[in-house]
Amino acid sequence: MADVPSTPSDGNVKTVIVTAIADTSAPKLTELNAVSTKDVSCYLTPDGFALTLEQATIADERLCSTETFGQPGRKTYGLSLTGIDNTNSDNETDDNDLVNALVEGTQLYLVRRRGVPFDQAFAVGDKVTVIPFKPGVKMDVAPEANSVIRSTWQAFVSGQVKVEVAVVTGA
Repeated sequence: MADVPSTPSDGNVKTVIVTAIADTSAPKLTELNAVSTKDVSCYLTPDGFALTLEQATIADERLCSTETFGQPGRKTYGLSLTGIDNTNSDNETDDNDLVNALVEGTQLYLVRRRGVPFDQAFAVGDKVTVIPFKPGVKMDVAPEANSVIRSTWQAFVSGQVKVEVAVVTGA
């Protein structure tokens, strides 16, 4: 078997918080680059983006069979975010975008692109995942030796998650 190349994840994941997206199945470049959009790629810890998915099984039983078959059922997404929290520090005013954006109960969109350097601007055709969500209450992460101050938020997925949809042009 031939060697299959791989793409490193370090530095190649961009995550932004967007306040408005008209069509989550076709996010517009203008929406992703809006002034209100916050790039939180450098605030999130490596394990700080935890998108989970559970899918139920629909039992498909038949009178003529001694087996129970299955069909894919409802999906339930979960999302937890953990990142740098500069509250009460000298960095609070200029470098606390994650904390400032994640106001409990606010309708937001998390947009995530993988496989391209995080500091490269979004481009038409980029494949992104769009997650409509509302942040929960901010919770402190217990302090540890040789670490930084972090907080975590449970996020409530509030609409259909669109996985690897293309960024489109538009105003």
